[in-house]
Amino acid sequence: MKTSANPHIGSDFEDFLAEENMLDTAAAIAIKRTLAWQIQTEMKLQNLTKTSMAKRMNTSRSSLDRLLDENDTSLTLATLASVAQALGKQIKIELAEATG
Repeated sequence: MKTSANPHIGSDFEDFLAEENMLDTAAAIAIKRTLAWQIQTEMKLQNLTKTSMAKRMNTSRSSLDRLLDENDTSLTLATLASVAQALGKQIKIELAEATG
């Protein structure tokens, strides 16, 4: 019987990412994509253009573009608070038990 030379067969994707030291980066990108999607969705619901949203946040349009860039994971709590205020929302952040 032939055995597989691939050590990842039978493991889950999260295990693979952890072994390749990419799990934290992948998690950060997933979080940022979710936040960017939520912000864009709320902007559409409120009929806000990027220009008007940037004005509400007292920032530049290019800064807002970076905020909405799904792959740019640099985001400060101050920026997140500014987004929430501009959209009339509040921030909820919590630590949860690790799965796995």
